[in-house]
Amino acid sequence: MPFAPKQLTMADADTVLSQGLSAIAGGDAEIDLGSLQHFDSSAVAALLAWQRAAHDAGKTLHVAHLPPELASLARLYGVDQLLPR
Repeated sequence: MPFAPKQLTMADADTVLSQGLSAIAGGDAEIDLGSLQHFDSSAVAALLAWQRAAHDAGKTLHVAHLPPELASLARLYGVDQLLPR
């Protein structure tokens, strides 16, 4: 079952980031953002950190249901090409 956060804002970024890293370390290589209701720029940072962790573990991270607004935010920061698809 993929890791599926419901919120990823500055207020809870440390917790959600750690949960995602734990999921990746446990063998999960998919993040499902279909239930993500609230997010800010910290979500972009978390996605990049999860991507790096998966890469370091020799895995390919897959992100399902990336919200268009989050993809737009990543484009704004110029890192959209770095995000997993």
